[in-house]
Amino acid sequence: MQDRARMQLRRALVAVATALMLLVVPLGTIATAHPHQHGALDGHLAGSGAWGNIELLSTLDLTNIDDLIADVAVSPDGNWAYLANWGRPDCAANSEAGGINNPDAGAYVVDISDPANPTQAGFIPHHQDSRPGEGMQVVEVTTKFFDGQMLVMNSEQCGKNGKGGVVLWDVSDPRKPFRLSMHFGDRGFADTNDIHSAFAWDAGDRAYVVIVDNFETTDVDILDITNPYRPRLIAEYNLNRYIPGGVDQPEIGLSQSSLHDMVVKQIDTAFLLLLSYWDGGYVVLDVTDPAAAVYLGDTEFNNPDPELLESAGIALPPEGNAHQAEFTADNRFFIGTDEDFAPYRSIFTIETGSFAGEYPAGEFGWTPPVQSLPDGKLNGPTIYGGYGCDESTAIPPASVLDPYVGPGEERIVVLQRGPVGDSSASYGACFFSTKVENAQDAGYDGVIIANHHSGAQGGDAPDAQICGGQGHDFDERIPAVCIGHRAFHLLFASEVTYTYPESDPAIGDVGEHVKFEPVFDGWGYVHLFDAKTLAELDTYAVAEAHDPAFAFGFGDLTVHEVATHVVDADAAYLSYYSAGIRALEIRCSDRADTSTCELVETGGYLDLEGNDFWGVETFVKNGETLILGSDRDSGLWIFRDTARSN
Repeated sequence: MQDRARMQLRRALVAVATALMLLVVPLGTIATAHPHQHGALDGHLAGSGAWGNIELLSTLDLTNIDDLIADVAVSPDGNWAYLANWGRPDCAANSEAGGINNPDAGAYVVDISDPANPTQAGFIPHHQDSRPGEGMQVVEVTTKFFDGQMLVMNSEQCGKNGKGGVVLWDVSDPRKPFRLSMHFGDRGFADTNDIHSAFAWDAGDRAYVVIVDNFETTDVDILDITNPYRPRLIAEYNLNRYIPGGVDQPEIGLSQSSLHDMVVKQIDTAFLLLLSYWDGGYVVLDVTDPAAAVYLGDTEFNNPDPELLESAGIALPPEGNAHQAEFTADNRFFIGTDEDFAPYRSIFTIETGSFAGEYPAGEFGWTPPVQSLPDGKLNGPTIYGGYGCDESTAIPPASVLDPYVGPGEERIVVLQRGPVGDSSASYGACFFSTKVENAQDAGYDGVIIANHHSGAQGGDAPDAQICGGQGHDFDERIPAVCIGHRAFHLLFASEVTYTYPESDPAIGDVGEHVKFEPVFDGWGYVHLFDAKTLAELDTYAVAEAHDPAFAFGFGDLTVHEVATHVVDADAAYLSYYSAGIRALEIRCSDRADTSTCELVETGGYLDLEGNDFWGVETFVKNGETLILGSDRDSGLWIFRDTARSN
């Protein structure tokens, strides 16, 4: 009783402070219906409404700003939804438009007690220049320090005042949320490291949250949140070191295995952590004791890639991209989603010199695609331009390469990621987009950005190709690709070294001729796995994902997230970006033999004017199976599964 009294007193005091803060923060913008919610229809896949077992119940517009909405979460009683306001995705904290704080990043609080008539009830602000995105969850937690519903959010820095870490709010009374703790996590880069996602669970007397550490290869961080006012970091794991032999799959090449998302579920007496480890596949750990996780197994991507065999008969190695996964209600299966924004596979070749051959490479998703060039490939002579930051030595003008350029070729500048750990550079690392913009201004037709080898962000995987995000607005007119550090040295026939000082080429040195030629391999797709054997049983993708005619101009046709039905073990729902909401069913010709099971689409929704769904959640209320979808450009959409409702 004394613990509960102290808890109630503290809750009351914090509620007063929170209420004062909320007074100065406006509710999220309630936008009126816009005639083309996703802009011109030639940029999105147009739909025909609902089909199959999916019925649209209602929508609630929360914004008219494109790409503002991120994840969605639902309260345990099904009466409240929380949608992440991601802030302006360009991270322009001080732009004329107001940057990330116009409107403020944070969480919309929506009353969905009447699913046909949702209403916004509040807004929970994030710290300045910080934003939540993928890690939105509401969980019931009961410990001696806290008893109620907890909203869990990730935090990524987006501006000079940004903060990382996990953010916890008490939403036991959603109309009067109050802050429990802000920006706890692993401290390393800047303040608390950015985290891309978070997932919390109640383990009885104790509670925990696992988070994605964006800045370290030791990226599985677990915090004890038994006392949510004072979270404690209790474990960190780098799966490629913690697990004997690691989880990388050789067929993928020099992969970028790292944690992207995860869930924890109690199965029998154990708490199992299902991690989506990108090119490392899907990994299962027993975290009954989170400080001493036990490795249970990981999946292998089928080789050759099953999607390519289905779509075009092309046999290439698997691509990876394990993004998010959930167990089914009966725990016999789990479903994983591979997010892939590049419908073309990257084949990079050094065409001349002693080290001619193919090397791993990637293509940036926010620059013009290489496929858009007149001959569909980026090829020509190269020159070294240094780091390419505003503070760097100027990139040589593209005209230097004119004597080396043949018919149909491009002038290509090679830049390094960073600088990080280079004592000869007294300034900090700059955005990839800054490098591309400076190359563009110097007159180049294409850019290659090579990974560095130093520091926590690149030291454990210097030969991985890192095609990072866009840091600010600019007019992209040239394509950009990324390669590993070794390929960078070989491109200029310099000694391959991984410590400073190293044998970098000099700025202005002309390198070998290269060719970067994309091959269509479809968009991301969905896997069905046997939860015990971890064998892959089937894959699914929308029809347009297999068709090169839909590679450009129809929005992103990759899957994003999956939500499995909480009762019906055969049902699952997908948020599929521009391909809408999709309903799946697991069907088996022999229920005793999981190898006979497959994924079958049973319904879906895609608006006449397009959608761009990020998050998906499902729950059962009063005998009705309801599905929430967060549309990046508008807000909340609520659906009903007619086959699983009264």
